[in-house]
Amino acid sequence: MLKDSIFHFLLYTSRFYFVSLPTVMGILYIVPTPVGNMEDMTFRAVRILKEVDLVLAEDTRTSGILLKHYDIHNQLMSHHKFNEHGTSAGIVSRLQAGENVALISDAGTPGISDPGFFLVREAVRAGIEVQCLPGATAFVPALVSSGLPCDRFAFEGFLPQKKGRQTKLESLKEEQRTMIFYESPYRLVKTLQQFAEFYGGDRQVSVCREISKVHEESVRGSLTEVIAHFTEKEPKGEIVIILAGKNE
Repeated sequence: MLKDSIFHFLLYTSRFYFVSLPTVMGILYIVPTPVGNMEDMTFRAVRILKEVDLVLAEDTRTSGILLKHYDIHNQLMSHHKFNEHGTSAGIVSRLQAGENVALISDAGTPGISDPGFFLVREAVRAGIEVQCLPGATAFVPALVSSGLPCDRFAFEGFLPQKKGRQTKLESLKEEQRTMIFYESPYRLVKTLQQFAEFYGGDRQVSVCREISKVHEESVRGSLTEVIAHFTEKEPKGEIVIILAGKNE
């Protein structure tokens, strides 16, 4: 009888104990990855990718190469702009259940012209801690090395390809801050020509390509000069355009 009483007491208290424990939610880590040189990966980024319960990747094939290079053996899950609205709710649930999750893109910092914003917003709304690690992003070295003012700048990313492009270009006519654009090498000359049309051929520009790679190059000068350069020499690789703002 005494044994039965003790057993029931322990059973009752253990149930109470487990029910009363608060659920500790996981952390969503935003992890930058190299934009070119593999040596640009940070020690902390490697550690986080090894320790988390799940790694979300824009392209699992591309990220698989990166993880293999750093001897990271972890679960990869595809998370990109075409499925993020469908997968984010499940990821948030896993974070709420205590799992730690890392988000990476093919190159650079997620959320900067790459998937990331939607998941971060949903995590923040759910009260989940979000930590973004410092690290690689293409526009910072392009801006700093451009020779143009970098104390104030406007990041515009990719311009609309069709609808809204002319309106966007027109809206930037009075912009006095240095402007940053991402562009495909196949559209570079056309974009520079449109800049010259809207802002004048004498506007200063720096075109940086293949950042942190073997063939990194910055071409600086007026829009007219840089257009002539890339008309003669076909551009290749990832492109960042740094365009001077309007003179005050």
